[in-house]
Amino acid sequence: MAVASDDDSGIHCRLDELLEQRGMTLTRLGELVGISIVNLSVLKNDRARAIRYSTLRAVCDALSCDVGDLLTVSPATTVPGPGPEGGPSI
Repeated sequence: MAVASDDDSGIHCRLDELLEQRGMTLTRLGELVGISIVNLSVLKNDRARAIRYSTLRAVCDALSCDVGDLLTVSPATTVPGPGPEGGPSI
């Protein structure tokens, strides 16, 4: 079996849930950490391809959480791939 495409890293950002628990808006978080709402939305919607440590630290500090509270790892997702020697898998 082949591993899923690079688009699905298996890492989920729980920003939405943490904001809700704290009664905070994305706008307010952006003001606190100096990050645009657009960039926070990319992170919140699991579309970020990378995040700077300084950004990660600022978000976690503003939300009073740990990195593991913000980012979670899902079990590896696999997709069917070709069988041995490139033939169909059975």
